[in-house]
Amino acid sequence: MPGSPRSPASARCAGADVYTCGPWCQGPALGQALNILDAAALQAAGHNSADYLHWIAEARKLAFADREAFYGDPNHVDVPIAGLLDPVYGAARRAQVDPARAWPEMPPAGTPPGAAPRGTAPGAGAAWREGPPCDLPRDTSYICVVDRWGNTVSATPSDVSNDTPVVPGTGLCPSSRGSQSWTTPGHPSRLAPGKRPRLTPNPAMAVAPGRFVLPFGTPGGDVQTQAMLQTLLNVLLFGMDPQDAVEHPRIATYSFPDSFEPHAYHPGRLCIEARIARATGEALAARGHQVTWWPERIWRAGAVCAIHADLGTGILTAGADPRRPGYALGW
Repeated sequence: MPGSPRSPASARCAGADVYTCGPWCQGPALGQALNILDAAALQAAGHNSADYLHWIAEARKLAFADREAFYGDPNHVDVPIAGLLDPVYGAARRAQVDPARAWPEMPPAGTPPGAAPRGTAPGAGAAWREGPPCDLPRDTSYICVVDRWGNTVSATPSDVSNDTPVVPGTGLCPSSRGSQSWTTPGHPSRLAPGKRPRLTPNPAMAVAPGRFVLPFGTPGGDVQTQAMLQTLLNVLLFGMDPQDAVEHPRIATYSFPDSFEPHAYHPGRLCIEARIARATGEALAARGHQVTWWPERIWRAGAVCAIHADLGTGILTAGADPRRPGYALGW
């Protein structure tokens, strides 16, 4: 049945199980990126070094290539989710990263176990559009809660209302999430009766049994899983508390078709927040990234919020991203 409950998608990183929503949204792309990346190598590279950020960007491109080729409403599309999240498949995709050179565009999709070869992802033929990325609607919000008993919620309530008519006499707006469907033949999220679009909202939760629970998420369209990945690694690999983790500067690639109509595509583009060292950006440009500099703490880089609930001490530590209005509250 449409909307029927399904098990969350999951991947493992640094002793934690990271749970996301399924392939009717972009959630599993977070797990795929975690499987592509080598945690020890990232730690050795150094936080936000050129090597580190190059791997982050290239892992995102590979995960997004698979997103375009395979993700869609599982009530209508046979998504090989187990194969996509297989750590062995992640390692195979890792081997497609050149440490010295960026993919100039979105890479070809992979062939996860249980899937037929796809080659070029269906969305890769989207028009190359100049100018800034899609002007994101700002209706999306994120909330996470951990109560005194340890019950945990991670949610990204979102529906765009600034570009839809109000139904007379009701005050209600019909959803415009259909703008995240596709008309491209062969695309797994191609528009069809009763078929959900592949959505961008994707709350997540990291669980280390007996140690901690970490709900986290953000608004931000296609940047959501990118900002979430960098924040999660800040916590798991570099020991940051949630507030420090969400405030650190970030990057975002746009080398894939945007989820929103008209599905803008900016091959090679890598946006970098200005607090990252200029020399680091120059080193990334030398590897072939089409670097664009963002100002400090720009709202386009996401607004991640998170709570770290220590299961041993019972202490809760929260972080609210200053890039958009947000608060961390406890009582």
